[in-house]
Amino acid sequence: MSKFFINRPIVAIVISLLLVVGGAVMVLRLPVAQFPEIAPPQIETTAMYTGADALTVEQSVATPIDAQVNGAKRMIYEQAISGKAAPINQSFHSLLEHLDRRSRESKKIT
Repeated sequence: MSKFFINRPIVAIVISLLLVVGGAVMVLRLPVAQFPEIAPPQIETTAMYTGADALTVEQSVATPIDAQVNGAKRMIYEQAISGKAAPINQSFHSLLEHLDRRSRESKKIT
C-alpha cells in the first residue's frame, strides 16, 4: 500500500488536501456550546472627574469605588489604572453571576 503512494505522490497530496478541507468544514459546523469559556467574564467601570488631575481622580473617585467593589463574591481579580479616566476591571467566575453582579454593583455604587 505504501508503494502505491510513493509511486503516485499526486494521489497522496489530493487525499491529504481533501482531509484538511473536510476537517475545516467540520470545525465550522461544531456548535459553539461545546467550546469552553476561555476568558472569564469581566465588568469594566470607568470613573471620570472632569478637570481633575490623575492623583485627584485616584483619591476621590477610584479609591472609594475600589473600596466598595473589593471583595465581591466569586471575583477572581481586579485591575485599576489611574489617569484622567480611571478604568476598573473585575473578572468573575461565571457568566450568569456576572449579569446579576453587574446590576447589584451599579446599585451599590450609586
